[in-house]
Formats: sequence, structure tokens, C-alpha cells
Amino acid sequence: MNDRVNPPMQALPDGEAEIALVLHLPWEDVAALGQEAGRLAARMQRPVTLDEAVSHRLRSARAAAHAKPPTAQPAAVTSSASVSSLPGRPPAEQARQAIDRINGTTVSGHETA
Repeated sequence: MNDRVNPPMQALPDGEAEIALVLHLPWEDVAALGQEAGRLAARMQRPVTLDEAVSHRLRSARAAAHAKPPTAQPAAVTSSASVSSLPGRPPAEQARQAIDRINGTTVSGHETA
């Protein structure tokens, strides 16, 4: 039997719900979320948290899934396809490169965009 407890859910005044989760993500996914937060912050012209970036990405994926014809790939597969993998590198190196990508600093001697 699984002893996991359902995370608490809270109703928000705007009609949405809030649920707190703990996720274990590869550094590449964290970097992709950082990039998403950067794009969202530029569009909204204000700082954006990773929480907001995740919520935005989930909403976008849900809207895109409803707009696609039934033969299209599921949104979860499509959204994770944009994350590049870093095979064969130690975790510390992956973490450093992901942080460099989030910060927009150089990675392996190349400027990131």
C-alpha cells in the first residue's frame, strides 16, 4: 500500500486552486523553466518566479492540447521535447551548465542566448 498523502489544496478568490508540490527535476528542466520565466518576465515587464513560469507553461500546454486535433501528440510530450539532454556528464557539470544557462553566462566558452 502506498502511504503518500494527497497534498493540501486551497481555493483562491479568483476561482483557481493552489496546490503545493515537491518535484525532483533534472537540471535541464530547471534551466528550461528559468528561460521560460525570463521570456514571461520580458513580456510582462516585471520579475517572474519559477512558480509563475510553471503555472504559465501548464496553462499554455493545456490550451494547446485543447486546440490540437485528436491525432496530435499529448501536450506533456511536446512541452518536454524542448528540453535538451546532457548525456554522459556528471551531475555537478550538468548543474553548473544549467545555472549558467539560467544566468545567461557562458557555457563551454560559448555565449548563451
